[in-house]
Amino acid sequence: MPVRSFQPCCNEFKCQMAYLAKDKEKKIAKGLKIAQKAERKDIRERKKKLQPRSYWIKKAQAAFNKYVRIRDEREPCISCGRHHDGQYHAGHYLSTGASPELRFHHCNNNKQCAPCNNHLSGNAVKYRIALIEKIGLDNVEWLEGPHQPQKWTVVDLQEIEQYYKEQTKLLEEI
Repeated sequence: MPVRSFQPCCNEFKCQMAYLAKDKEKKIAKGLKIAQKAERKDIRERKKKLQPRSYWIKKAQAAFNKYVRIRDEREPCISCGRHHDGQYHAGHYLSTGASPELRFHHCNNNKQCAPCNNHLSGNAVKYRIALIEKIGLDNVEWLEGPHQPQKWTVVDLQEIEQYYKEQTKLLEEI
């Protein structure tokens, strides 16, 4: 038993050696944990670098879609004009297959209820009418017009994802 409260062990040599051995084991275990944590982080970073471009498109699209749903959360469905308790999507006016260059364009993407987006193929006619009211005929015609093909790099997609995550965070704070 220690003589004073600040002593870790008593003054006997055997006791002090036992304490130092136990302390050394703790320090070795702590060092191993730190090394393992650094190794796991390194593996995670290397795995991220090996991800294909499609993975980063999905990540950026998910961040963008979340931003659109939060941006338009007080508005009704762009196609049918209803407010309901069901699931909402970030519906594209022009699909990402038809116009991949407009995938991340804010005018081409609006809050849309799941029935309109999934079962009515986007409810395009009503979507267009509501979109004209929302952004104007000139902007809708611009969306429908020809655009330069867009080929995003992995770095571009990571920046897009980060940008929309930050924008979403700002909107959530409001």
